[in-house]
Amino acid sequence: MVVTDLFAGEVATELLKMLLAISRKSCLCKSSAESLLGSINELMPIIQEIKFSGVELPSNRQFQLDRLSRTLAEGLELSRKVLASNRWNVYKNLQLARKMEKIEKKISMFINGPLQAHLLADVHHMRFETTERFDKLEWSSKRLEERIGNLKIGVGGGGGWMEEAVKRVEEEERKWEGSFGNNFYLGVGIEEGKRKVKEMVMKRENLNVVGICGIGGSGKTTLANEICRDDQVRCHFENRILFLTVSQSPNVEQLRAKIWGFITGTDGMGGMGNDLVPQWNFQFEWRIGAPTLIVLDDVWSPSLLEQLIFKFAGCKTLVVSRFKFPTVFNATYNVELLSGHEAISLFCYSAFGKTSIPPAADSNLVKQIVDECKGLPLALKVIGASLRDQPEMYWASAKKRLSRGEPICESHESKLLDRMAISTQFLSKNVRECFLDLGSFPEDKKIPLDVLINMWVEIHDLDEEEAFAILVELSDKNLLTLVKDARAGDMYSSYYEICVMQHDVLRDLAIHLSTRGDINERKRLLMPRREAQLPKEWERNVDQPFKAQIVSIHTGEMKEMDWFRMDFPKAEVLVLNFSANEFFLPPFIDDMPKLRALVMINYSTSNATIGNFSVFSNLAHLRSLWLEKVSFARLSESTLPLKNLRKISLILCKINNSLDESVIDLSHIFPSLSELTIDHCEDLVQLPSSICRMHSLKSLSITNCHNLEKLPPNMGNLKYLQILRLYACPSLKTLPSCVCDLVWLKFLDISQCVNLKALPEWIGKLSRLEKIDMRECSLMKLPNSAASLESLRKVICDEDVSWLWKDLKKVNLDVQVAEKCFNLDWLDDY
Repeated sequence: MVVTDLFAGEVATELLKMLLAISRKSCLCKSSAESLLGSINELMPIIQEIKFSGVELPSNRQFQLDRLSRTLAEGLELSRKVLASNRWNVYKNLQLARKMEKIEKKISMFINGPLQAHLLADVHHMRFETTERFDKLEWSSKRLEERIGNLKIGVGGGGGWMEEAVKRVEEEERKWEGSFGNNFYLGVGIEEGKRKVKEMVMKRENLNVVGICGIGGSGKTTLANEICRDDQVRCHFENRILFLTVSQSPNVEQLRAKIWGFITGTDGMGGMGNDLVPQWNFQFEWRIGAPTLIVLDDVWSPSLLEQLIFKFAGCKTLVVSRFKFPTVFNATYNVELLSGHEAISLFCYSAFGKTSIPPAADSNLVKQIVDECKGLPLALKVIGASLRDQPEMYWASAKKRLSRGEPICESHESKLLDRMAISTQFLSKNVRECFLDLGSFPEDKKIPLDVLINMWVEIHDLDEEEAFAILVELSDKNLLTLVKDARAGDMYSSYYEICVMQHDVLRDLAIHLSTRGDINERKRLLMPRREAQLPKEWERNVDQPFKAQIVSIHTGEMKEMDWFRMDFPKAEVLVLNFSANEFFLPPFIDDMPKLRALVMINYSTSNATIGNFSVFSNLAHLRSLWLEKVSFARLSESTLPLKNLRKISLILCKINNSLDESVIDLSHIFPSLSELTIDHCEDLVQLPSSICRMHSLKSLSITNCHNLEKLPPNMGNLKYLQILRLYACPSLKTLPSCVCDLVWLKFLDISQCVNLKALPEWIGKLSRLEKIDMRECSLMKLPNSAASLESLRKVICDEDVSWLWKDLKKVNLDVQVAEKCFNLDWLDDY
């Protein structure tokens, strides 16, 4: 019998009538009936009070009152038996009398035991809540006193302005606190999130653990609270919903005890301690009565989370975290940021107390500041409240500071950036340093993963696998977003096929944490946004060397006279972000004796002509070079060999015949090169044969070069080449037979070479070849030697070619039919 049967009053009322009849009919039961009648008369006012109070009881109280309900029901049934019995059947009446006494004792024990404990608990909760409210009131009063104390009191006239100031501050406090609890601004966003999460926890029985994830301040907890308050959810789980905040340093045993007590209905009962909570992880499902929802908010550790999950049929766990735990979650909902209209509504509510831009406000300025928040609710609320009642000049200054990644005031720093910084406090040293490195790149731009991997390998003493693992960890912690190409994902994928995006507020956080302390002592010297010239703060401190390990510059067109000398004795990475048709390389590169990685990215619509290329002669320790959208200058024979250079990436560059053998011997200039990438270089028609003398080359990627017609005939000299990627080179019609001499080749990519008609006849000589990607090729047949590819494990091709490989009937060969993928996301980069 459910609890509501008791509080409807029907059982108790009917039992009372029967007991009156029993007291007159049976002498043996009369004394017990009269005693029981007195107990029920004591309970009736309590039952009526609970019935009409509308207060929702905790689960433990509902459990105990449910037991009382069953006891009263037993008494009702016993009363019927007494009424039906013969008054002269002394033996039977004696048995009924003893049963009546037991029921009376049960009710008396409840009144004198648990009921008294409930009263004490209520008093304790009331004292605690009262103390907490007084503490909040005292805190608010102190803040009010401090702010009033800071007001300047004028002399003569206008004596009433102090009262008005006090009222304004009090109103601001109320509106500020109210805005954090008001969900109107989430509009369609939260409704869509509610719909998806409700479907996961209510309709999909196979999902026992569901995650709500997102960056700090994105509204995760707000969404979880809305789920708990939803009528459909409460009805589905019969109000059995437990919401617990886990936090960073929780008492795990106490949390386990609370969850176990809630599930079993024994929390709050005497004698139920932590020692009765199972200490094992359930590997089976134990069925409980009613469905239960456990909500765990602010979870930071997967190992801790696993200890708080109890696998019962009907028990769902909803986890709220900044981090993704793929090994624990059965499904994850990633909180979406606010749309443009929703963001403006929330910002205006915090800044103006309205849901739209007031007529008197500068509409363009408001929209620019809202745009800097990138739809993050916490940023919109904090920044909006910080600008409330401020003059327009202050707003303009705030907009500039936000664009530089700087806090606009102390409130912005403490309430937004410091709160966001919590996400980085528990990262390991290397992972945190890698996160801070992300501030080196412009906002709203995709960062090629190859650039990050090269940077991290050089300055953090990592290998590529470790660097990639850090990237995945940062992604799982929602500190960046991986943008994958449909082709990416295995060990032979190019890092260029994967890009990184970061929310502007997280980028601002990285810049904020990197720019603390004296400018000459910082580990990273960064320009947060594009400027016409170098920062004046840098120029004022050129008399001392800069100890930065990473230097990031973001400018427009730069000529020789625009630079000034700077000393960087410890710089290992230089990132040059610019937008220009002409760009003169900074002379201070000569003063970077430890430079190991140089990145040049031009964001202009046309290629930039680079001046001062002679500085490359002094980069003896350079190991990685990334050039994007520049005109590659001709290197002369007098250029000193870059003996330590391992990687070159030429992206969207104009080659200008600078690689021709008649101009330069590449094997002489780059004697140790192991990876060469040439992508989207439209004027590349033929690979120079001097590349084939680079005996240390292990990876050669020529991709999206639409005018490439042929490969050099001596490619077989690249004895150590392991990866040959010729992706999307439609003018390439044949592969030279010497490709069959690449005895160490493991991966061959000829996908989207639409005019390539056949593989070399003796391709079977490639005994170490493990994978071939040949989707969207026009091959009509395979050479007979293909059956001799003893190490081949995977082929990706179109459906009409797949049967050629399947007919070989090779054991352990996986023939994967490629899905058609039409994607125009690459247009965003141009």
